[in-house]
Amino acid sequence: MIKEFKDFLMKGNLLEVAVGLILALAFKTVVDRLVDSILTPIVAAIGGQPDFASLTIYVGDGQVRYGRFLDALIAFVIIGFVLFLIVKAYNRMVEMSRRKGETEETQEDSAEVILLREIRDELARRPV
Repeated sequence: MIKEFKDFLMKGNLLEVAVGLILALAFKTVVDRLVDSILTPIVAAIGGQPDFASLTIYVGDGQVRYGRFLDALIAFVIIGFVLFLIVKAYNRMVEMSRRKGETEETQEDSAEVILLREIRDELARRPV
């Protein structure tokens, strides 16, 4: 059982996942700062308040703080949109890279195809 655990820990995929997690946490900090420092103040300026945490409804003796939920919801939508834009840009770069690679392969393939056709034609001209 210890050997299996050691094998599990030593696999490359676990290291890749750990690096991905660390980068994701660092990226989360950047996105949080973007939302907290830049985007939320813009939304708050439109709404007339720095945040919506003060919005409440009193129900009997209890207090429903729906403003905090609105803050979280706005942050979620903004973060989702920013990530959407990042993923969209990444996919566009990957697609451009793939197309460039296909173009290079097509040009190389066409030279090979021409050479193979010449060989085929030469072999066809030879008597059997």
